[in-house]
Amino acid sequence: MLWTSCVDDDADYLINLRRLVASRWLVLGLTALAVVAAPALIDIELPRAALFGILAVTAALNAVLHWRLTRQTRASAYELLSQLLTDIGCLSAIVFFSGGATNPLVSLLLPPVAIAALTLPARCVAAVGSAAIVAYSALMVYYLPLPIADAGRATRLHLIGMWLTFAVSAVMIGWLIVRMTQLIRERDAELAAAREQALRDQQVMAMGTLAAGAAHELGTPLATMALLAGELAAEPGLSPAARDDVGLLRQQIGVCKDIITGLSRRAGAERLEKSPRQPVDRWLETLRQHWHAVRPQAGSRLVVGSDGQAPSIVADPRLEQAVLNLLNNAANATPRPLDIRLDWSSDSLCIAIRDHGPGFPPAVLEQGGISSFPAHARGSGVGLMLTRSAIEQLGGSLALSNPDDGGALARIELPLRSA
Repeated sequence: MLWTSCVDDDADYLINLRRLVASRWLVLGLTALAVVAAPALIDIELPRAALFGILAVTAALNAVLHWRLTRQTRASAYELLSQLLTDIGCLSAIVFFSGGATNPLVSLLLPPVAIAALTLPARCVAAVGSAAIVAYSALMVYYLPLPIADAGRATRLHLIGMWLTFAVSAVMIGWLIVRMTQLIRERDAELAAAREQALRDQQVMAMGTLAAGAAHELGTPLATMALLAGELAAEPGLSPAARDDVGLLRQQIGVCKDIITGLSRRAGAERLEKSPRQPVDRWLETLRQHWHAVRPQAGSRLVVGSDGQAPSIVADPRLEQAVLNLLNNAANATPRPLDIRLDWSSDSLCIAIRDHGPGFPPAVLEQGGISSFPAHARGSGVGLMLTRSAIEQLGGSLALSNPDDGGALARIELPLRSA
């Protein structure tokens, strides 16, 4: 029977068992067609009743397996082993009634051994190999000979059968090897991506530790500045302009203290599960107003592009910080107001932030968020790396692009189950 894939866990065994069910129907159909057509094509009478009986039993077993697999979520190597042994038994029975070891199709006992070597543990491979050897050996002694009186014709049919068996085996094994190689390459790529993600997570954790330490150390100087700013505001001789400046200074110091306080909360002092859910449009508008309080000189415009009631989300601090990082990067690129667009569907939401500056440099489009850059006038890309990491932890993605009509566009897409 046909078989594909190189497996190494229970989920893969289940996938391969389901593929086996589908491939068996094809093979059983072709075999039944051959039993019907062979007497007319090669002028040899076959024991059709016995052969159709074997095919019927195999089809019934395959139907039961199909029904069972629809209700399973995992499978084991021994289930796969049992099905390969069933294939060997079915083929052996068919060959027994059609000439035994003199039938060239007996060589089709070999592909299941190769398949087992690609898909099963060593002890299971040994079991399949032993079963194939025993079956082949028994068919050399016990079989029903085909009624062919002409020895020359029998030789020609045998050679044709050997060619057919070789062709089928070559195609099956070649395809299996190609498939296995492809899967190995895919897994190597996945492992490389996982290692790269682990390195990025380590960098993010290291920066988070440094940020927590810096936040702790900044508490004292901020308190001192708040005290001095309060004393300055109480000076009776300040001009109105200076008093306004002192008021703005006190406001910004308060924002900094709120940010530092929030670091402890976001580090785990307040559980995210206890945070109330709120409509995503209201959450984004609140976050935008908070950002304007920190950067009063920046401008933005929020556009809701979807109709109907906005879905509710839990305000994850990681998502909030990711959006704030993108807003800050966009505001640093141009003094012109930013465009913020919110869209949603039944299972996802999208937040797009666009500025009207010079656009992303090629290096940022290629590596932005994957690694940091050497420090320069416009930053080092650390904020973008933290943003991408936070969004990917939430199951989403970050896409950077330069629209044709200018500017830069950062697009966050998140599944609603994670938002």
